[in-house]
Amino acid sequence: MFEFVWIWVFLLLPLPWLWRRFWPAQAQQQHGGLYIPFADELRLASGNQEKRQVSQQLLLILAWLAWICLLLAAARPQWMGEPIDVARSGRDVMMAVDLSGSMQMQDFTLHGQQVDRLTATKAIAHDFIARREGDRVGLILFGSQAYLQTPLTFDRKTVNMFLDETAIGLAGKETAIGDAIGLAVKRLQGIKNASDLVLILLTDGVNTAGALKPEEGVELAKKIGLRIYTIGIGASALNVASFFGSQTINPSADLDETMLRNIAEQTGGKYFRAHDSDELKQVYAAIDKLEPVARETQTFRPIRALFVYPLFAALMLVIGLGLLLLRKK
Repeated sequence: MFEFVWIWVFLLLPLPWLWRRFWPAQAQQQHGGLYIPFADELRLASGNQEKRQVSQQLLLILAWLAWICLLLAAARPQWMGEPIDVARSGRDVMMAVDLSGSMQMQDFTLHGQQVDRLTATKAIAHDFIARREGDRVGLILFGSQAYLQTPLTFDRKTVNMFLDETAIGLAGKETAIGDAIGLAVKRLQGIKNASDLVLILLTDGVNTAGALKPEEGVELAKKIGLRIYTIGIGASALNVASFFGSQTINPSADLDETMLRNIAEQTGGKYFRAHDSDELKQVYAAIDKLEPVARETQTFRPIRALFVYPLFAALMLVIGLGLLLLRKK
């Protein structure tokens, strides 16, 4: 749909005529007539007068066209596109992903291939992030220390891109769970709607580093109303080859499930255990149900400003008018 934002500007259209009508140019003094005895020169002067009249009319037309184009630009013409529904929920979802050395354990299967825990986490979390339409999503990486990889943003593609670029050991070989919670609290505090603050913490170990204990992080989270969903990943049994033949080990022996469960319960969240890729998918699906994306939408209409076109036309007309005046002189 085409429209003018300031259509009242067209009330100024007769302004130049009114100016000329009520404030006319000062009349030139009339001198006495002179007798010209030569008829040919008289006819020549008459022809020049006709040319001057045509030139004057052309200047007047160009001036009026320039004025009309300026009014068209000042009225702010714009093209409004079709209405677009934009989903919004107001949730702020922070994801904290463990990059400690134990995440390189290859006890997950993805698309029929044996992969490490971080690779499986990336693939499954990628779909979860893509589904959070209307939410602001942020990314924290933690190992020996916790780092903010992506601040809260509606740009989910960017969050997924930075998640794909992560690597095991990037933040250190140990596990600072308390620092990850503390950093999430720091980034989320001050947000007015505290009921929509969510942290999803994924790890495969126990807190072994950091300046902040998990218990201290939980207390800070409770003060701002942050709900923490904890995910413990890693298989319970894995067959490995050894000098004495194949034997079964527990690759998740260091996973502190008691701590993760306490973190979730004290903050109003929930603890999940994912032994393989399928269970990890189910965990993210369960979180989707617990923290559903709101269906409330707001309508947005893309607007394209068109004032530049009449403004450019007015500029060209003014330039042409100036060139004609110079030529006339």
